[in-house]
This record gives sequence, C-alpha cells and structure tokens, in this order.
Amino acid sequence: MTDAPQAPVERDVMEYDVVTVGAGPAGLAFAIRLKQLNPEISVCVIEKASTIGAHILSGAVIEPGPLDALLPGWRDAPPPICVPAREDEFWFFNKTGGRKFPIVPPGMRNHGNFIVSLGAMCAWLAPQAEALGVEIYPGFAAAETLHSDDGTVIGVRIGDMGVAKDGSHKPGYTAGIDIRAKVTVLAEGARGHLTKRLVKRFELDRDSDPQAYSIGIKELWQVPEGRVSPGKIVHTLGWPADNRIYGGSFLYHLDNNQIALGYVSGLDYQDPDYKPWEAFQQWKNHPLIAPLLEGGNILSAGARAIVTGGWQSLPKVEMPGALLIGDTAGLLNVPKIKGTHQAIRSGMLAADHLAANALAPAGFDAKLRASDAMAELKKVRNIKPGFKKGLWFGLLNGAWETATGGLSPWTLKVTPDWSSLDKLGQHERPKRDYVDRSLAPRDRLQGVYYAATEHDEDQPVHLKVADTSICVTRCTEEYGNPCTRFCPAGVYEIVEDTAADGSRHKRLQINAANCVHCKTCDIKDPYEIITWVTPEGGSGPNYQNL
Repeated sequence: MTDAPQAPVERDVMEYDVVTVGAGPAGLAFAIRLKQLNPEISVCVIEKASTIGAHILSGAVIEPGPLDALLPGWRDAPPPICVPAREDEFWFFNKTGGRKFPIVPPGMRNHGNFIVSLGAMCAWLAPQAEALGVEIYPGFAAAETLHSDDGTVIGVRIGDMGVAKDGSHKPGYTAGIDIRAKVTVLAEGARGHLTKRLVKRFELDRDSDPQAYSIGIKELWQVPEGRVSPGKIVHTLGWPADNRIYGGSFLYHLDNNQIALGYVSGLDYQDPDYKPWEAFQQWKNHPLIAPLLEGGNILSAGARAIVTGGWQSLPKVEMPGALLIGDTAGLLNVPKIKGTHQAIRSGMLAADHLAANALAPAGFDAKLRASDAMAELKKVRNIKPGFKKGLWFGLLNGAWETATGGLSPWTLKVTPDWSSLDKLGQHERPKRDYVDRSLAPRDRLQGVYYAATEHDEDQPVHLKVADTSICVTRCTEEYGNPCTRFCPAGVYEIVEDTAADGSRHKRLQINAANCVHCKTCDIKDPYEIITWVTPEGGSGPNYQNL
C-alpha cells in the first residue's frame, strides 16, 4: 500500500501484542488503560516527533471527566500548565469593536474545566504510561502499515533514516525496523497519513459522509505584568471572517503572565483568495485584542488541522488487525471546540474492548457507536454543517439544535473540503476590511521560526504532488494557486525560471523544510493531487507548550 524498496533491505523486527501509532491523548490514554487492565500485555507507542508533545497543538480547554476516570489522582500532581477555568466571554467582532453576548452558548461554558497545554499534558502522561510498562519511542515515524497475505494489518514499518533527496542512501543510512503486533491502534490525530490509506483500502468511509476539517493557528505569548486574569476564556465570531466563512477565535489566560490565543478557519471556505494565517494576524490587531499583546513577545507558534465532520462523518473504526481512536476517527465536538475528552474516552473504550476480547478489534465499531462519545456527537451533528449557509443561518440553526438537544429528524450532509472552492471569477470578492498590522510575526516565515520546525534539507520531499504541471496550468487559471495562500508556513511557491534561450517558465517550488505538519494542503487542494507523508522521524515542529 506504499512504495516498496526496489532492492530487498534487511530489517530488524520488534514484536509486541499491541503497537499504537501516535503519542497524543488518545494513544497514551489507550496504552495506560490497557496496561491497567492487563499488565501482561506488551504495548508499544511510537511517535514521529522528536519528543513527546512536540507535534501536539490544541487550544486547549479540557473536560476532566475522562481523565478523572483514567487517573483518579491526577489533580494531586497535575500537568505543568493546568489552570482552572474561571470566566467565559463570547464576543461578536466588527472591524473597530465588538459586542459581548449576554449569554455564553451552553457548549462553550467551561465551569469545572481546565486550560492546559496539550503538548505539555502528553509529555506528562508519557512517563505515567512508561511506569506501567508501556514502551514509548519518540522519533519513530511510521511510514507504512504491514499486512499479511489476506490483508490483515500486522504492524507498521518505521521510515528509513539517512535517505538523500534523490533517494540514494547517505553514509548514515539506517533501515527502518518492522514493528509487528497482534493489533495496531491508529491514534495519529487529524488526517493521519496511515489512516487515510487504510480508510481507502478497507472502504471504511463507504457508509459515512466525507470527513471535514478546519485549520487552527495558535500562538503562545508572554505579556507585561497586570494584563492576565488566569482562567479567563474568550471566544469571538465575526471580523475578520466574512459571513460566508466559518471562522472564530480563542484566547485563554494562563498563569505567569502568559496568553494562549488562536484562530480557527473552516476548510470548507469558498473564497480562493482567503488566507487563514492572515485572518489570524488581522484578528490579533483588533482594537480589543492588540492592547493585551503590545509590548509582549511570542514564545511559540504553530498550526494544525482540526477534524470537524462529526457524527455523520465517522468512518468505520475497525478493520482486520487494527482500529481507529481519537481525532484519527473524528471525534471532536465542534460546538464545544473540544476533543481531548473524546480522545481519552475513545482510547479507554478501545482498551476495554481489546482486553475483554483477546485483542480482537471486531466489535469495536459497534461499541464506540453505542457509547457516550457518539451520543455527544449526535446531539450536535447539524451545528457545523449549518454554517454552510452563512454565519447568521448557522447561528440560528445552532440555537435550534441546542434547544432541541439535536432531536431534529434530519441530518445535514457534509461535503469534502477540497470541492468547496469557487473558481476565479465565479466568487464574489468580499470586502476584506483589513487593518494595518503591527504585531509580530510580520510574515509566515517568521511564524515558522516560532514553530522551531526542523527538517534535514537533504531528505525526500514529504509533500507528494502527483502532477506538478496542473499547478502551473489549470490551477493557475482556475484558482490562482490557492496552496500559496492556505498553507500557513509558506511551503508552496510558484516561481519563474529563465531558460538558456531566454524563455521563461513557471514551476511549483516546495519548501518542504518549512512544513509544520498541519496537513492543510492534503485536505484543501482542489485537485486532490497533494499527499502528505511522514518525513524522517524526529523532523517537523518542536512546539513548546502549545
């Protein structure tokens, strides 16, 4: 199911009862729970980031219930960033000001919840898993799944190290090992590259709507003394997004004069000129936001896809030899803007199922669909799709669905994000009404600096474009190369070269070293010709407390 080496390569083999791909909240919760239930089961967790938490980015406000069930004493020794939620505000912005809603929507009321850094929380969870006997390997990027002759998943292959850009082996070449297991648990997060292939191979989405996504762009700021109210949570709608774009912000007050803030743009937007990163920077310069940040400095920044399809987009989550949990399955609750509690909940449910069924995945799909996790998603299934008809319809529809508890006798359809872009000339250009920006970062490349992303320049490009000629012909003419705008890291450029005869030719240049692994290109490309695959293990962003 992936490109195999042309010549046989001798590979080491490691064998476990269970291999888990991804050391996020779902994968770690699963591993902890399985070891709690049966310490004799051997469990391995592999993570493509250089350290646990380095690729994790989320708001994040968590509902503590599932974590209470997993680790009942966690509040006695909480994660390093863990601030009790104390105050909620919900605003509608225009260019020069805003109006605070008198009532915060029920799903966004956070009394009893905690503001955390999800990356720091995962780094906190990992040693607790290891204390139970879980083996965790950061820097191990799963490049492909392994299959028996009948197609059953029997483990994963770690990507080779030391491969040059041209495919040749550098002096330090090391063949990736094969990790074989009785069951493989995919906990890759949103748009996992192995999950994407398995969904296609086993037709797991045959009976569901396409998955949908948003892009979340986040920064962590250190601000001057006296501006932070620890535990305060602010969300906004409106400017700088126009009424046809699903967009909104979050701003969380932490301890130590720090603020976590970010902007979410639905990737079902139609405007081919829309720039999610620019929308975030515009929002930061709003008159009600900029005074909080002026004189401060950015500590860390990054971007990540968010899975938003919900109940109707959930694929089948089991297949021979493997299962899906967390955001890989698509369990985020969009109106709440929360998925961590769902990730932990699904990880625990998967562990319970495997421990009780001799590690057989069969039956997990039915168990998940009958669980509280899915009941929660069903109640809100129509809220995000309602915004397809615009902001005001979406708000009214959301109020209806909330009031009725999701009991509407209909389920709105979800369509794929790649198909939503209007072509140039067919889209009514909105009045951007943008402001002059003064706050850092000044451009996307400076933002990449704050993500501390690292890739060996001499390795194969991990952003595979099936036909680059489309980029400088059809895409230029029809959409004006939207990849140069939707990527938050400036990975894609259309450059012009001069040939020896003086003629000029355009080509696509991929600045793969800038990539922050958000997967937006894999999702939003209108021709579906971009495929994100994992680069060499340990590559990518090194987020600090995002």
